[in-house]
Amino acid sequence: MSLSKDLIFLILQFCDEENLKRTAHMLEQETGYFFDMKYFEDLVLNGNWEVAEKYLLSFTGVEDNKYSTKIYFEIRKQMFLEALDKHDHAVALDILRKDLKVFAQSNKELYKEMTQLLTLDDFREHGSLSSYGDTMSARKQMMNELTIVIEANPLLRGRTKFPQINKSRLRRLINQSLNWQHLHCSHPHPQPHIDTLFTDHKCPGPDHLQDQLNVENPSPSTPMPESILPVSAKSSCNPSTVTETVISGGAMNLGNLTNQEPESLDGSTDCGDTSKIRSTATLNEVVSPTKETPYDLPVTVERILAMGSSPTSMDFHPVQQTLLLVGNNAGGIELWNVTSAKKLFTRQFMVWELKTISAMFLEDMVKNPHISVNRILWSPDGLLFGVAYSKNLVQLYSYHYSRNYAEKHLEIDAHDGIVNDLAFAKPYNKLVAISCGDDKLIQVWDTVTGTKQFTFEGHGAPVYSLCPHENENIHFVFSISTNGQMKAWLFDNMGSRITYDAPGLCRTRMSYSTDRKRLFSCGTDKDGGSYLVEWNQSEGFVMRNYRGLCKHASGEVRFDTSNNKFLAAGDEHVIKVWDMDNAEILAVIDADGGLPANPYICFNKEGTLLAVFSEHNRTKILANHRGSQLLQTFTFVSGDSSEFLTESLKKLAVNSIPLPAKARIVGGDIPVASSPQKEKAPGNLENVIPEKSVEQNNKLETQSISKIVEVSRCRSLQLTSKVETKKIRRLLHTNAGNGILALAEDGIHLHWRWSKNDSNLRGKATTKCVPQLWQPKSGLLMINDLPESKVDLVSPCFCLSKNDSYVISASGKMVSLFNMLIFKKMRSFMPSPPAATCIVFYPPDNNIIAIGMDDSTILIYNVRVDEMINKLKGHSKRISGLAFSTMLNVLVSSGLDAQIVVWDSVTWEKKNNAFLEISTGWLPSELSETHVQFDKDERHFLVVHETQLAIYETTKLQCVKQWVVGNFCARISHAAFSCDTELLYAVMRDGIVLILGASDLLPRFEIDPSAYLPQHIRSHAYPLVVAAHPQKANQFALGLSDGGVVIIEPMESEGTWTAPLPVDN
Repeated sequence: MSLSKDLIFLILQFCDEENLKRTAHMLEQETGYFFDMKYFEDLVLNGNWEVAEKYLLSFTGVEDNKYSTKIYFEIRKQMFLEALDKHDHAVALDILRKDLKVFAQSNKELYKEMTQLLTLDDFREHGSLSSYGDTMSARKQMMNELTIVIEANPLLRGRTKFPQINKSRLRRLINQSLNWQHLHCSHPHPQPHIDTLFTDHKCPGPDHLQDQLNVENPSPSTPMPESILPVSAKSSCNPSTVTETVISGGAMNLGNLTNQEPESLDGSTDCGDTSKIRSTATLNEVVSPTKETPYDLPVTVERILAMGSSPTSMDFHPVQQTLLLVGNNAGGIELWNVTSAKKLFTRQFMVWELKTISAMFLEDMVKNPHISVNRILWSPDGLLFGVAYSKNLVQLYSYHYSRNYAEKHLEIDAHDGIVNDLAFAKPYNKLVAISCGDDKLIQVWDTVTGTKQFTFEGHGAPVYSLCPHENENIHFVFSISTNGQMKAWLFDNMGSRITYDAPGLCRTRMSYSTDRKRLFSCGTDKDGGSYLVEWNQSEGFVMRNYRGLCKHASGEVRFDTSNNKFLAAGDEHVIKVWDMDNAEILAVIDADGGLPANPYICFNKEGTLLAVFSEHNRTKILANHRGSQLLQTFTFVSGDSSEFLTESLKKLAVNSIPLPAKARIVGGDIPVASSPQKEKAPGNLENVIPEKSVEQNNKLETQSISKIVEVSRCRSLQLTSKVETKKIRRLLHTNAGNGILALAEDGIHLHWRWSKNDSNLRGKATTKCVPQLWQPKSGLLMINDLPESKVDLVSPCFCLSKNDSYVISASGKMVSLFNMLIFKKMRSFMPSPPAATCIVFYPPDNNIIAIGMDDSTILIYNVRVDEMINKLKGHSKRISGLAFSTMLNVLVSSGLDAQIVVWDSVTWEKKNNAFLEISTGWLPSELSETHVQFDKDERHFLVVHETQLAIYETTKLQCVKQWVVGNFCARISHAAFSCDTELLYAVMRDGIVLILGASDLLPRFEIDPSAYLPQHIRSHAYPLVVAAHPQKANQFALGLSDGGVVIIEPMESEGTWTAPLPVDN
C-alpha cells in the first residue's frame, strides 16, 4: 500500500471519528479504495436505489464482469417486484423497459418471464416467487446474497475491509510531529501553546518566556490543577509532551497533557511521576485517601461458604448468576447456591471406567492416591462443566438447572501427568473441550463423543494455561507454557501461528474482558515478581503494565476481569483493583480480613458478585448494591409440604420409588446427600475403583411435593372465526410468536395473526387485543384431503417451517405442502394407506421431514426431490410422536405401543428402546397416544401419556422423573413444555389445566375451566391440546373440542403464575 493510499485511509478514519459520514463516502467514491459494505447495505435495506447504484458505479459498472452484472440485476429486479407489490404497474413497466432491458440480451427467457408478471394480480402466484414475503424480508434476503457476490467480485475483493489502524492514528501522527518539533525548540517552553497546525511549532525566545510564565503563574502559591502533569511518567528530562487531544480547536496548552507511550514492564516510575505507587506491607500508601471505592465494585461481604476441603478453583454459572462451582485439593467438586449459602451437591473424585484409563495412571494412583482439582469451569451455555485434575484426567458433567442435578458425561484420559488447564470453545458451531498438561501438549476433544479432534505440539515446556477466542469468525486458542512462551493456534493441524514471550518468562494466565475485545495476562515468576498487563492483540506487544503488585509474592497471583471496566488480583492478603484504562491501583478490598497471601478470586458474569477464597477452607461472597439485591431476590423452597395439598388435588399423586439412604439421581448422577466414606489405606486400588452399576442407579429420583398447589387466576381470550370447524386436534404458535395455527378434525387450518398497534407494540400473541383470522384475498382455505370412510380416520398432524412460510399437513389421506402466505397447496404426496400420523421437520435441512405412519413405520422423506431417504422399523403400533435433537444427532419416536425408540439421525440406525413404566391398574386405552418433546438442553425429553408425564435422559434412555395421575383424577389429554422448559402445561380431560414445575414434575397451580371458558361454552366444550408460546414462558393456548381456541396468560398485575391473595372475612 502506497503512503498516499495510507493517508486516504487515515483521513477516512478521521472523518468517521468526527461523524463526517457524507464526506467519507464521497472520498470512498472518488478514490475507489474502500467499499463500505455497511453503508451499501443500509442504502439497500432502506430502498435508496438511486444512491446505492451511484455508490456502486464508482467501483464497478454493469457489464464489467458476471459478478457486477448479477449485483445490478438483483437490485433492479427488487425494484421491479416492489413496484408490482404496490400494484404500481406503470412504474414497474418503466423499470422493465429502462433498467432491466440491459439484461434482456443475456437472458431472454428470464426477461420474458418478468414481463409476464405484469399480467398477474399477485406475482407470488408464479412458482419461483411463491416464497416472497414482505418487502423488508425480501431486501434482507437479497442483501445476504449480494454480500456473497460482492466478496467474490475481483473488482471489489479486498476493498470491503478497512485496514487495521489504531484508534485516532492521524491525530497521533500529528502529536508525534508536534512532540518532535517541540523537542528541537531552541528554548522549549514548559507549557507551550499551539495556535495552528498550518505552520511548524516553535517556542518563543527567552525574552518572551518570562512574560508568558508570569501571565500563566501570577503567584508561586497558586496550586496546579490536578490534570496538569508537567513531566510525563516515562521521561525525567523532556520538559513537556503532546497527546492525542491536540486537535480540537483553540489554543493548546501542552503542559496539561501527557504522553501515551507504552508503559515499562517493571511497573517502575520516574522522579517526575506524581502518582507513584510503592508496594508496602500495610498497603496504607497504595491508594490515595481521596479516592472512593467505585459504587459498582463488589466490596461488601454478604455470604461465607464453609468448604469441605481447601478450594483450588471456582467458576460462576454463565446464566444463573448465583450458582458457584468449586473444586478442591482433595479432588472433590461442589456446587453452591450463594443465595442461601447452601451446598446443592458434592462429589468426591472417582474413576468412572477403569478399562479406558491408562495403566500408568492406575499404578501412580496406587502409589500416591492423592489427587486435586486444577481447574473447574462451565461451558459457555452452562449445560456442561469440566474438571481438570492433577493427574491425567478430565471429567465432563452435564448439568440440568431446571431439575438441579448433574450426571456423568465424559471421562477423558487427556494427558500423561498433570492437567494444568481446561477451556471450552465452539469452532464451526461445535462445542469442544481443550486441555493442556505437563506433557507439553494441547488436546482438543469432542464434547459429545469424547474423541480427540486435534493435538497441538510445539511448546518446549509444560503448557500451563489456555485462553480461546474468536475474532471475525476465526476461532483460535492462546496457550502459555511454564517458561512464559505464548503461542496461538487455529483449529487445524498446521502448527502455531505466532509466538510471543510473556512478561517475566513465567507461569502466566490470560483472560479477556467481558466483551471479548481486550486481552490481559497475569504471571508470577520464581522470585515472586508479578506482571499484570494488557496486550495489543494485533501487534503482539504489551500496551499497559498495571502497577502495585507485590515484588515478592509467596505464590501465584490470580486475577479476573469484570464488566469491561475492572481488573482485580489477589495479592498481599487483599484484593487489589484497577480501572482497565489506568495503570494505577483504583481500590483495595480486604473482605473483612482472613484472606491468604494470594487469594483466588472470581467475578460472576455480570460483575455483581465476587467470590474469594479465605482461610480455614472458606469462600467469601462479596456483592455490590445490585448483587445484594440479587441475593435477596432469589429464594429456594425445600422440604416436604405434601400434607398441605388442597382437597381438590389430593387425588394427584407423585410416583415415588424408594431408594437407599444414599440417594442418587439416575445413571450414576451426583449424590444429593453423601453417606460417610470408609477410610481406605493408601496404596489400595479401591481408591480408584469406579462406582458399581447397582440396580438403584436405574431407578427414579425420590420425589416429594415441595410446594402447595394453588388455584391460579388468569386472563384469557377466545379467538373468533367465521369458519365452521370441528374439534381442534393440533395447535402451535408461529416461530415468530405473532400467530397461531390450528388444525381441526375436518382438515381445515385456521391461522390467527396479531399485528403491531398501540396496545401491542411488539406484535406478539397476547390477550390484550384480538388477532385477525388470516386469509388471502383469494379467500382460499388450507384444507387437507380426508379419507372416504370414517373407519380410516386417524389423528391429523402438521408441522411448520422455521420461517413460518410453509406447513406440511395430513388428515388421514395425502400429505400436503401449503404456502402459508397465500394458502396455496403447493403439492401433495404419499397417498394412504398407510396414513401419516406424525410429521416433523429435520432441523439441519428444511427440505427433509420425518413422517410417522399408521403402520408403525417412520419415513425419512425429501420433499424437494419427492424421494424417500429411509424407512425405519421398530414400533408395533401407530407412531404418535417424533422429536429431533441436533446436539445428540438423534430422533426420538413414540407410539401407541407405549414404546420409545432412539434413532441415529445420521445413519438412521436404531440405538435404543424402552417401554413406558405404567403402574398396575393403569392400563392405557386402545388409542392412547404418546407424545415426545425435547427439553431446551436437547439431552432430555418429555413423554406425555394419558396416565403420566415423564422426563427421560436420551443417551441412556432412562426415566429420571415421573408424575402419574391419581385414582380419581381425570386422564391427561395433552401437555407441553413452556418455552424456557421451566414449566409444564398439562390439559386434563375434565378441562382442568395443571401447571407443573419441570424441575420435579410437581403440580404448582391449577386453572379451572370456569376461569377461561364462559358458562355456555364449558357445558359442551373442553380442551384437547395445548401449545406454549415460543417466547413468553407464561403464555399458552388451548385447542377446544368445539373448534375454538383460547389464549391464556397470568393476570397483568402479576406477570407470572401465582396464587391469589387470601381475602379477609
